[in-house]
Amino acid sequence: MVMLILLSMSGAAAAQEKAQPKGWVAAQVLFEKNCSTCHGNANSEVRAPTRETLMKLSPEAIYAALTSGPMSVQSKDLTDDQKRLIAQHLGGRPFGAVGAGDAKAMSNRCAANPPMSDPTAGAYWNGWSNDAINTRFQAAQSAGLSAEQVPHLKLKWAFGFPYATEMYSQPTVVSGRIFIGGDTGYVYSLDAATGCVYWSFLAQAGVRTAPSIGAVKTHGAAKYAVYFGDQRANEYALDAATGELLWKQSVEDHPLSRIVGAPKLYNGKLYVPVSSGEEGISSSLGYPCCTFRGSVSALDAETGKPIWKTYTIPEAPVPMKKNSAGTQMYGPAGAAVWNSPTIDVKRNALYVGTGDAYTEPAAKTSDAIVALDLDTGKMLWSFQDIKNDSWMVGCNPKSKVGNCPDELGPDYDFSVSPILRTLSNGRQYLVVSGKSGYVLALDPDKKGAVLWKTALFEKPPFYSGLIVFGGASDEQNAYFALNQVGGVAAVDMVTGERKWFTPLAPADIPGEPPRAGQSAAVTAIPGVVFSGAWDGRLRAVNTANGSVIWEYNTVRDYTTVNGVVGKGGSMGAPGPTVVGGMLYVGSGYVGVSNGLPGNVLLAFSAE
Repeated sequence: MVMLILLSMSGAAAAQEKAQPKGWVAAQVLFEKNCSTCHGNANSEVRAPTRETLMKLSPEAIYAALTSGPMSVQSKDLTDDQKRLIAQHLGGRPFGAVGAGDAKAMSNRCAANPPMSDPTAGAYWNGWSNDAINTRFQAAQSAGLSAEQVPHLKLKWAFGFPYATEMYSQPTVVSGRIFIGGDTGYVYSLDAATGCVYWSFLAQAGVRTAPSIGAVKTHGAAKYAVYFGDQRANEYALDAATGELLWKQSVEDHPLSRIVGAPKLYNGKLYVPVSSGEEGISSSLGYPCCTFRGSVSALDAETGKPIWKTYTIPEAPVPMKKNSAGTQMYGPAGAAVWNSPTIDVKRNALYVGTGDAYTEPAAKTSDAIVALDLDTGKMLWSFQDIKNDSWMVGCNPKSKVGNCPDELGPDYDFSVSPILRTLSNGRQYLVVSGKSGYVLALDPDKKGAVLWKTALFEKPPFYSGLIVFGGASDEQNAYFALNQVGGVAAVDMVTGERKWFTPLAPADIPGEPPRAGQSAAVTAIPGVVFSGAWDGRLRAVNTANGSVIWEYNTVRDYTTVNGVVGKGGSMGAPGPTVVGGMLYVGSGYVGVSNGLPGNVLLAFSAE
């Protein structure tokens, strides 16, 4: 049995921790304050399992060691909630999900599982965006839903994810089937019309990415594969019809790496972005900060075999100074890739946005748009908008403690997938945005030269950012949801002019503080843009003038088609998908802003 060694903490410290948000950042802070002195600390004289070893255990095994096992004495001052938070953080999924989340245990198994039709035939939404250029726009024919019908949308059915707390995977809809993952590690295939369940698959850790579907040729009876990544930086391919594993490939061996941005499937290759949770724990004096650097890997979609891998920071981290506790420091590090890659067929290029640096000086490719060659991964060019942005969770500009940078940056990641559009003037623009609240048009023919730059803020946003997970565009405008202030804005794609802004005040939730803002990705159809919010409201906005034409409160209890107790909550990351006259969206997101948990996939149709 692997033994856990935890440092006890005082009652006062425990009380303070109880006030922390119950998200992954809080879990990492708890671990660093109470466990990292022994686990994974190069200076420790105690022979304890590393963080990597602990991450191979189940949440139940870790919790048992903390409550009734060998570490119960060391953890006596931790509350039960804190023990559970640490266990779930290390285990990679919520408690109780294994078994209960299996489709075989559900009451709504589909009566039959007919062969899948061609995913490219008929209406579909495949992956993060239903195109390679990340417009998040569904044309009228595939949407099957007009602006005139949107005010008549009604809930058709709800599917409950057992033991889930966050709906952070976006539904993919092809061949009349839905493919979606959950924080429990389960991936499901459902019937798009009724919500009956075809199959489930249990990944090693939570699945946050939007799945992608593509044809395969060398896997026996399997004709189509579903591809997705998990929170342990594993990429998977399953038989889309049956859920059987075709291959599994680890794309990064850093223990805090994860796949958050949806992999992009194109021309037989799977392009996989890699991000990290290292900035969430790196401020601790006992942590040898920092060694993670973002990357994109190209895998053979048929076999999972790596073709190339490019780090967003070309230089490998090297030993630098030691901190006040004598812990060796490293750098450069950071530039995680949180978004789904954009494919430029004309220039044979791939574009991603990178995040902030974890060390100083900040790498020139942090807070940047990076262009890579599709075939080789060679970096073609990079454009950095925010310089000297070295940041980590737990640092304060007025209090430099632990491993905090001397000059703390604003944490302005390029977190949003770039949008590549051919506009009415005949030119192609790469429209990019991020947490800074700026929207920029870059010239892909001139190594990212700035064509225009527009601010969507009155005053610079805080660390949580203004534009976080995604914009959408039609042929005239780009549309962005605004976090913190709350609202949706339209920007002219040619000139950068802000066409309109619609403020969206948070709705009252009994017994809860106001939750302002829209950080989730938006989705557009002709005449309408859909935006989910921290207050749990899903709203439809008229693209001509910004008026709200429909609103639905997802924060409620649901009777689900699979008999699981269902509850809606905040929406903070993925956006809705619109296919064949129906709108699908997950409700429930905690994130780093203490959002409302939830566990339902909701399906709407117009009556």
